[in-house]
Amino acid sequence: MKKIIVIMLISIFCPKVQAQQDGYWDKDRAITQELIVSAGERVIFKADDFPIGATELIYRITLLDDNQQLATSLVSLLKAIPDPTGINQGSAGAVFLMSKISGQDKCKYAIFTANDVASTYLKTGKTDQACFVQNKPLSKEAKRLSIEKSLCVQGLKNGLYFGFQSSNWIMKQKIVLEIVPWIDSKLNRGWTLENRKTVINQCKTSALARRMADSDDFCICVEEKIQKKFKYQEFQKLLAIEQAKNYKDFGAICFAETGGSKALIDGYRTKASVFEKKADYRNAIAQYNLIINDNKATAADFSAVGFDLIVTKQYVKAIKFLKEGESLDDTNLAIKLNLAHAYLLNNDFRSARNLYKEYFNQNISDTISWVEKTKADFELFKKLGLPSEDFEKILKLMK
Repeated sequence: MKKIIVIMLISIFCPKVQAQQDGYWDKDRAITQELIVSAGERVIFKADDFPIGATELIYRITLLDDNQQLATSLVSLLKAIPDPTGINQGSAGAVFLMSKISGQDKCKYAIFTANDVASTYLKTGKTDQACFVQNKPLSKEAKRLSIEKSLCVQGLKNGLYFGFQSSNWIMKQKIVLEIVPWIDSKLNRGWTLENRKTVINQCKTSALARRMADSDDFCICVEEKIQKKFKYQEFQKLLAIEQAKNYKDFGAICFAETGGSKALIDGYRTKASVFEKKADYRNAIAQYNLIINDNKATAADFSAVGFDLIVTKQYVKAIKFLKEGESLDDTNLAIKLNLAHAYLLNNDFRSARNLYKEYFNQNISDTISWVEKTKADFELFKKLGLPSEDFEKILKLMK
């Protein structure tokens, strides 16, 4: 008979078993409790110590006469059903989970998630605040509760209170309650949504992340690697210096994996642009220097830092960087114009004049001409107090 039951169970639930193998029935945390209820009375049993990651519960209630015992434990039956989703295949599945023997006595029961409401039930029999109520007296019951469908499972953190009321007004009753939790392997590691957010937010405060314009992908990568190596509880127990080392080590790996270098350089450019709009050229130059020192500078970067050096009267250094940019892209007319400006302000009128004359009839971009940009730059130079005695001469040359 036992073989027949197991074969039938496998045939019903086998497709689900293959489809989902992300957890296990925790036989080590299984609960078996025998309760004696006096005639017509109520009794409460608190089931607690559920492990982190418990998302399903199977429980079985069996009423026995004094001389009867359970034929098969709930844990042994569940070995044939490693996937909790199989339990919702209809009433047939539930029948297989019941004892092959039960007494004739019956009881009602309810499940609570808080001690105060369970205590109220014990005194008054009120079930209005129960997460599950069975008002029809029965001699045996087997059910599955899932976190998606039951408030009972959502309240597992503080334990569950099973309340039973005897339907026998003459004799005492023996009730056997068995509970087996299903543990989601991923959630069992303690990485809830809030805990993952905590690690990501901590990552965003790191020096490397703060230098990036957008550190989301980088910090998610770091969080995933920490999650894979540690349970959340283990990571929390590390010393602050040990946690910092893990952030640093995984940060170095994720920096390469997520294209962090590009994000970092883009962050420098973004900050430089913000500083330039505020006329804070000193800090803008510092951002471009970070790009140049990392050997990631483009012709446009050299052109921009060259202009910032000009307006801060660092003409020799401006010429040096602009020539480096010119070597990267000899067709970049923004560099050519800035180089002409640097020559002019550094008292090399001849070199400046040759550049101004050579390109005056071209456009710097598709919307700005060489002459228009020259006039705009000269106006800015005047406001900043740069030498302006040769500006009119240059503008006459380009007419």
